[in-house]
Order: sequence, then structure tokens, then C-alpha cells
Amino acid sequence: MSAFELYAQYYDETYSDKDYVSEAKFVDRLLQEFQPGAKSILDLGCGTGTHAFRLAEMGYTVQGVDNSPNMIEVAERRREQLPVEVQQRVAFTQADIRRASLPDRYDAVISLFHVFSYQITDDDVRLSLNTASRHLTAGGVFLFDFWYGPAVLRSPPQTRVKRIESEKLKIVRVTEPTLQPNENVVDVEFLFFVMGKDIKFREFWETHRMRYFFLPELESFLEDAGFTPRHKLEWLTRKVPSTSSWSVYVLAQLATKTKNAAT
Repeated sequence: MSAFELYAQYYDETYSDKDYVSEAKFVDRLLQEFQPGAKSILDLGCGTGTHAFRLAEMGYTVQGVDNSPNMIEVAERRREQLPVEVQQRVAFTQADIRRASLPDRYDAVISLFHVFSYQITDDDVRLSLNTASRHLTAGGVFLFDFWYGPAVLRSPPQTRVKRIESEKLKIVRVTEPTLQPNENVVDVEFLFFVMGKDIKFREFWETHRMRYFFLPELESFLEDAGFTPRHKLEWLTRKVPSTSSWSVYVLAQLATKTKNAAT
């Protein structure tokens, strides 16, 4: 089963404990530090839209892009429940972030919650970076997070069970990862058991391939795409990455459109 084919229906319940508000504030601080006055954002791999909604509530105009039509469908339904003034600042498009082509340019491009780790091959990485650079205004910034290689190798992912219960649903998600060290990839198999008022019982599984990265390779990819890395720190804490830092972010700035225009 393809990634997020059924997962999308239970994505928000699965991550109901994720602190999207703090993450949106963190993104806002970084954007205003490196691109003061930034107002427009392209969100690559927007999922069901939660980061986009929180940023729109803060005054940003956000265009979300996701390859999963199911995720976009959920995002559109959630958008309709927002106050009109917030709805007007958010839009969604279904597209592969490696090939997305939109008519506008943005002050910032973001790609959060390890979307970049879904870029498995070097070509995937280059294409995604080119998408970001093509859609940025001069001096715009690209912010993304990813699985940090030294931490993944120091503490390889383990089988885990997560249980979620709401008024309507009970979900058990079993995560079974397999490290592929010669490919810098982890094959993550998600097995779901879902029960609820409208669902007596549902079982399904999806396999997600996740790439972990090392900073020198990312710096090379970014420079080739016309970016200058400004920050390479641990997500949310802004600490120097260590072998305990599973989630690291890079904020890179596009100096000019000259090299970008030729790609």
C-alpha cells in the first residue's frame, strides 16, 4: 500500500499529541530572524495542513503542497472549519514536491516533520531543492528538518507501539523499522489497528522509506542549488547537533535568482 493511502484518515488522531503551536512559533522566529517581514510561505509536504493553519493564524499567507490526494482532501475539509479570515490565507494543491510548479514566488519555503527524509535518492533531493529555489523570492529562505544520520546510527530505530484513544476512535499503531545502512535508509512499516463507532475493526499497513542525512552532503546539495546554509541545528532547541539529535533542521538562504533561473 502506498504511503498515506489509508494513514491520512487517521493522521491527525495519531499526532494529536504533537505541539504544532510551539513548532509554528519556532518557524515564525526563524523566518523573521533571517527574512524580516516575510509574509508568504510555500509549505512543501503540508500533510493535513496543521502547520499551515497555525502559521495562517499568525498572519502568514500559506500555499500547501502535498503528493497525497488523501492528505489534501483532509486538509481541505479542515480548512472549511476555520474562520473565514484564516481560510482566505491558506490554499492547497496536490502535487509531487519534486516537480511542483506554481505561478507565485514566496518569501519562505518550509518542509516540516521530516518530509525531506522522504527524498530517498540524490535526484529526489536535487529536484526538491530546485522546487524550493524556483519558488523563492531573491534572498528567500528554505527551512526543512530531517533525520540526522549520526543519531540514527548511534541509536537505531526500534519497534514501538503507540495507542491513541478519542471519543470516536481507538487506534493502535505498531512501528517496525528496518535499517538499511548501505543506503542511508530506514524502511518503516506501520501496522494499524483501528476501532470506532463507525468502524468495528480495520487493519492495514504501510511501508515508508526514510532517508537519514549527514550535514556535509546536505551542504553540498544546497550549494549546488544556489543556497547558502545559515543554520544547522537541533529542531526546536537550536542546540548543536549531536549523536542524540534525531531531528535536525537546516535554514538556507537563496542569495540571488541568477543560478536558480538557469535550472
